[in-house]
Amino acid sequence: MTGRLDGKVALITGAAKGIGRATAELFAREGAKVVALDRDEAGAHATAAACGAGSLALSCNVADKADVEKAVLRVVEAFGRVDVLVNNAGITRDISLLKMEENQWDDVIDVNLKGVFLMGQAVARVMVQKATGGVILNASSVVATYGNFGQSNYVATKTGVIGLTKVWARELGRKGVRVNAVAPGFIKTDMTAAMPADILSTMQQRTPMNRLGEPVDIARAYLFLASDEASFITGQVLGVDGGLVMGT
Repeated sequence: MTGRLDGKVALITGAAKGIGRATAELFAREGAKVVALDRDEAGAHATAAACGAGSLALSCNVADKADVEKAVLRVVEAFGRVDVLVNNAGITRDISLLKMEENQWDDVIDVNLKGVFLMGQAVARVMVQKATGGVILNASSVVATYGNFGQSNYVATKTGVIGLTKVWARELGRKGVRVNAVAPGFIKTDMTAAMPADILSTMQQRTPMNRLGEPVDIARAYLFLASDEASFITGQVLGVDGGLVMGT
């Protein structure tokens, strides 16, 4: 039985750990040739090794245009195309509005929003120029829907990602490229591990499924949207939050 991504080339940003690594490993099991991209070069190589033969690891700062273009060129040189892009890389610099410094705003905007734009633009150009079509998947968040204390910067980026997703779906659909977003709830990653235990407990209590998500929960959503099973789905935001928005 063939995998749902058999022979596809999938580029995943922020692939060194958490949701990115889980997505890379699942995609590899489903037949994809995985490119694990991360600023953490050692982590990217560890993910690529876990994905098996034919995988590629790249060190890249998604907020740097030259770095992004170099990385995408390297992928094309290695595989000839890009079929799936998962814009997963993201950071937080949580602090309330009254205390936030400009650099804390800029750092998050650069990675979470500018990085999505730069990587999406570079990969979309490859997909269109080679007329191979493709899928772009962007990481939003449940907080884009209802906000979150101390996350002006993060929420702004995740709301912006939804806007980019809608625009790109309109612009690229006739060129054979589908664009969707996934909006995770609270997932067990290094990012949430840094949050106070009482906040995580509150989020779990507000989630109808009564648990935090696992990275693989998000990876499975990415897999569905990347596969041909979602061939008529574009411009959508898939919430994977255990019902958190409904429960708040």
